Amino acid sequence: MTSTVLARRGALTGAVLISGCLLLSACSGNSSETSAAAGAGAPATVHGAAAQAGRQAVQTAKLAPASQSIIYTASLTVRAANVTAAAQRAIGIVVAVGGYTADEQATSETHGPAGRMVSLTLKIPVPSYQAVLAQLSSPALGKQISMRQQATDVTQQVADVNSLVTSQEDAIAALQGLLRHAASVPGLLQVQQQISADSSTLNSLLAQQRALDHETAYATVTMTLLSSHRAAPRVKPARHNFLTGLAAGWRTFRHATAWVLTALGAALPFLIVIVVLASIGYAGRRRIVRLVRGRAGPTATG
Repeated sequence: MTSTVLARRGALTGAVLISGCLLLSACSGNSSETSAAAGAGAPATVHGAAAQAGRQAVQTAKLAPASQSIIYTASLTVRAANVTAAAQRAIGIVVAVGGYTADEQATSETHGPAGRMVSLTLKIPVPSYQAVLAQLSSPALGKQISMRQQATDVTQQVADVNSLVTSQEDAIAALQGLLRHAASVPGLLQVQQQISADSSTLNSLLAQQRALDHETAYATVTMTLLSSHRAAPRVKPARHNFLTGLAAGWRTFRHATAWVLTALGAALPFLIVIVVLASIGYAGRRRIVRLVRGRAGPTATG
């Protein structure tokens, strides 16, 4: 938000206040001539007040403090042998200087401690930022993989918000003074509505002001702790001798025997059915042969 926008907003607020004053003055007047005179002089007075409010806004910006407001952020990745111990040590370093942990997340990519990862969001007072960052990136916690720092100058933004807060507080104070001298119900309601709208805007500006104050007072460090890589198991070279061959042959024999037994077990129900059917067919065939021979015998004898 630029100073030109602030000046226009200040001018608009001044115009609204002056217009409210003129309306209340017109409502509380005793003669119609006085009301007409006030209405006729309103445009010139409003323009004059708007110009004066704009000059006051510019003057307020010039009187802003010369100190800078900087937001410091950093991102750090460290590989440690013991992720949990390194995370606790990093938190202890930050707490010792008056900081705190804003967020902490722990994940496990694989089973066991070798796959653990801890992500920390640390808030550090700005005066201790550089010293604490040096401790967090030291070999005492682990091997630093990457680090990125950033500094954002928000001096103008802080000055703009502070100026708007002051202007809004002055506007509300002026409206509250007019509220005590309101001479009519419409004027009273109009002033109350304006106070409500200005109060809502003021609360939003105060929230922005508190957020900026906190961000400029505490640096933010996002620290990722990774566990060390697990060493691959060594494969012993194969030894070729009689015992090795015997063991390999025995394993092959067991596997072959297991396959044969499995196949026999799977085929056994079918073999039983086939044998039963074959037996029935063979017995039926013998009976038929006997009947044929029995009939053929008496025929030949006769």
